[in-house]
Amino acid sequence: MILSVHQPQYIPWLGYFHKIAHSDAFVFLDNVQFKAREFQNRNKIRTKDGWAWLTVPVISKGKGRQKINDVLIDNDFPWRRQHAKALEASYGGSEPFHEYFPFFEEVFSREWEKLSDLNMKIIDYILKQLAISTPVFLESKLAVSSKSTERIIEICKKMKADNYLSGIGGREYLKEEKFKEAGITLIYQDFTHPVYHQHFINKESDFIPYMSVLDLLFNEGPRSRDILLGKKA
Repeated sequence: MILSVHQPQYIPWLGYFHKIAHSDAFVFLDNVQFKAREFQNRNKIRTKDGWAWLTVPVISKGKGRQKINDVLIDNDFPWRRQHAKALEASYGGSEPFHEYFPFFEEVFSREWEKLSDLNMKIIDYILKQLAISTPVFLESKLAVSSKSTERIIEICKKMKADNYLSGIGGREYLKEEKFKEAGITLIYQDFTHPVYHQHFINKESDFIPYMSVLDLLFNEGPRSRDILLGKKA
């Protein structure tokens, strides 16, 4: 069985879903430290001027080193209205947008308490739209106690996975010999970012990669899965 893991991110990029699609099971690392200024509470969307962040404000003052599943959203800021308006401004002129946006209107109509709940709700919806049926699990339910590479290996053992699929960045921090000692095959993700139609541009050279997966979904609609997985029409 091939297992992959990742922190629950806010409207993640394409590579996140590509990795899940190539796994037999996926574990949300909801029980690890929250890192500010990464992608756990923000991501990028394409705009007429280039790209912009969509950031979910979180309560951090006096909280110290929080675990992701403990992070609370700061609803004193009108972030939900801002995000809805930003998506409409960037993608409202694209036909597929109107098929998917009602879900986000409903999401943004609710006052979310925990960041992880918001993130996983959106990820679950996007997985369905991309027809990715990989079962997902929560690390917090697995009673994991190790750290770093040993933590991943412990998750693999609890999930009875004999293959671990890592993003390419894992080469920088994973201790490969530990996987060999544990009898687990370490695989690195082979993902080439596709070029697709983006609103506001007419030339392929103007394409901006590494946006949230919403950029693909709102622009390409039903073709998004095939584009993500590199399948030709």
